[in-house]
Amino acid sequence: MPTSNPEQLDHFRRLQGRLCDRWRHLEAFDSSNTDILVIPSLSLDRRELDKIQGFKHYEERLLFSLIRLRNPRTRLVYVTSEPLHPSVIDYYLQLLPGIPFSHARDRLLLLSTYDGSCKSLSQKILERPRLMERIRQALRPEHSFMICYNSTALERDLSVALNVPLYALDPALLQWGTKGGSRQIFAEANIPHPDGSAAIFDQADLATAAAELWERQPTLQRLVVKLNEGFSGEGNALLDLRSLGEIAPGNVSHCVRVKTLLDRFQHLKFEAKAETWENYSSRIPELGAIVEAFIEGEEKRSPSVQGRITPTGEVEILSTHDQILGGPNGQVYLGCRFPADPAYRLQLQILGEQVGRCLAEKGAIERYGVDFVAVRQRDHLGNDTWDVQAIEINLRKGGTTHPFMTLRFLTNGSYNLSTGSFYSQHGQAKYYVATDNLQKDRYRGLLPNDLMDIIAEYQLHFDTSTESGTVFHLMGCLSEFGKLGLTSIGNSPQQAADLYNQVVNALDAETQPRSHEDARNAPMRWSSEG
Repeated sequence: MPTSNPEQLDHFRRLQGRLCDRWRHLEAFDSSNTDILVIPSLSLDRRELDKIQGFKHYEERLLFSLIRLRNPRTRLVYVTSEPLHPSVIDYYLQLLPGIPFSHARDRLLLLSTYDGSCKSLSQKILERPRLMERIRQALRPEHSFMICYNSTALERDLSVALNVPLYALDPALLQWGTKGGSRQIFAEANIPHPDGSAAIFDQADLATAAAELWERQPTLQRLVVKLNEGFSGEGNALLDLRSLGEIAPGNVSHCVRVKTLLDRFQHLKFEAKAETWENYSSRIPELGAIVEAFIEGEEKRSPSVQGRITPTGEVEILSTHDQILGGPNGQVYLGCRFPADPAYRLQLQILGEQVGRCLAEKGAIERYGVDFVAVRQRDHLGNDTWDVQAIEINLRKGGTTHPFMTLRFLTNGSYNLSTGSFYSQHGQAKYYVATDNLQKDRYRGLLPNDLMDIIAEYQLHFDTSTESGTVFHLMGCLSEFGKLGLTSIGNSPQQAADLYNQVVNALDAETQPRSHEDARNAPMRWSSEG
């Protein structure tokens, strides 16, 4: 458990102060002489993480950081719970243009706790003094900083123990990334957002808030209940009010409405497949929950904007995406398309910057993302418009972080705020489709080397000469869960989609059920796995 005391907290803030002094040097991407410590720990609620298949392999999502080794003066230390497959590391290093493989490999130190338990990676490292010492010896104190997936007291303790600045949010500010905290920020920044409640920690109070929301909006059809610290939409549940007309505002008293809604919570439609009210309700006193009006619409999209707050307090917009959602009610994150639709991408940038300024005033640094719901409407002149409302803030790296950073590092291009597009160094606009959730049962059993064979045979790799193709991640998920992540980068939205579909078609073709005769006649594939 974290043990931060006032002296440690002061030490942590002094370390973060170093980032402000050294920021311009650290940002000199192609020339900085920097050691980067990557701690891809998912320091999130264990019971919520269990809802995501293969979450232990999500430590691989920050492997895009290895592309930073294309700078010949950068050194990188990457720590994981369990060792990474060698072919996965080789795959990323082969992506580096103009850098000999051996030169990049010599500047990469891979370390592991050899601990597959459900503890967070940061806690595992803190429990291993000898591993801590190895990390200290590998880093140059005046040239180092640490990055992580999300920042908690554990990452703060690790930063202090290693005496390495953490380029991430101070955990004291985590409340602004919760569902209730997000709503506070939206209100302060005058960002359009759905009607709803603050964070609530009691079932009865939650039912009262739901009744009050319905009374404020008598025509409301559905409302959403969200765990305050849920993520990827897995902590969301839907309550359909259309079947409860007998207790609608005006038909019964407030008290009757509250009692009936409390009883109906047992029949919520949960986004997580195996969720039950018994389990869900036990989380409310621990994590808190909100109720919120469900936004209806015939054509509805889920765009997002990503930003960064530098250690010097500047707010930068990095990207916009249209998110691809699934689950029973379309609230679970599956993937994204870049960039967002031009009809609203510049509006997303404006709203995202307003949120970023509000967060910066509170002392936040590094990544933040804002998720929205956009509904197509028609004005009095018959023109299409989009009603855009903010849903939540993520103060961590998310599902859209690694695809965009992969694009940026591989092309060394830049994001154009005036158009909301990304252009390579050669001026070519770039687009991508990305997912963490390409998953089919038939893919189970494919080893990392099998995937490499398929990539080579079907020429699915990213081509550094054309700066197009597919970059894979979450390869460790493939064998056990049949799950894979990928980012397909093209010169048009259609090309990106076609590249993505080529991957799906190739994997499907290679995992078709085969007869014993086919298997006997199949060519031998040589690998180090024997």
